Amino acid sequence: FDVIGQRGGGLDERLAAAFADTHARLPLPMVLIGMDTPQVTPGLLTDAAQALACGEADAVFGPAADGGFWLLGLRKPDRSLLAGVPMSRQDTGRHQLDRLTSAGLRVAMMPELTDVDTVREAELVAAAIPGSRFAAAFDLAMAGLAPAGIRPPR
Repeated sequence: FDVIGQRGGGLDERLAAAFADTHARLPLPMVLIGMDTPQVTPGLLTDAAQALACGEADAVFGPAADGGFWLLGLRKPDRSLLAGVPMSRQDTGRHQLDRLTSAGLRVAMMPELTDVDTVREAELVAAAIPGSRFAAAFDLAMAGLAPAGIRPPR
């Protein structure tokens, strides 16, 4: 693995730099995902990558239930596609998608997923992927928070 350090100010600039720096080393379409969506599957990532690789789309976008996004894929990075997009807001996803479509890009949409920022969201995601390592870790964490002898609801 090559590790590329983050650079830039806000998250929008760091994401733009990550795309640019990675593309400079390996000029291929790329997909970036959030680390807080444990229900992502290899199939979802394959679908995103294939949409870019086969030329079906110039960008791939995965909206998040909280108004952000969990996935962004680009055939070719362009700083203007990310820089200035307000991040960590309920309308971040809408602004990012508008930026892509306003640039004339063909955007393939991925399903909406819930990213995990709160205990309630963790509970919802764990329930959606029972038997997963995430669900098991959530159960252990919740058991540690419960008073002795009381199992938290699931």
